[in-house]
Amino acid sequence: MKKSLSEAEVNKQIPELSDWLFENDCLKKTYIFDSFRDAMSFILRISFEAEELDHHPALFNCYNRVEISLNTHDVGNKVTQKDFELAKAIDSVSA
Repeated sequence: MKKSLSEAEVNKQIPELSDWLFENDCLKKTYIFDSFRDAMSFILRISFEAEELDHHPALFNCYNRVEISLNTHDVGNKVTQKDFELAKAIDSVSA
């Protein structure tokens, strides 16, 4: 069973991520790319990571900007360890 993390647990782990924020019970990050095509390619690449982890982000795309929000629906839309795993996987794709 998945367990939500306390705010203290989230704040302890979030420095391990690159430029992610904890806001409104979500891990959030905005990526900026050179073009719409680059942004869409990024979304496609992270879809493979999401499927591999069986965990799917909320995505917003506008031209060259991709905004990602992560939380776990199964625990009342709170952050779990699974969100941190996906955030790290997403960061590895963007590197």
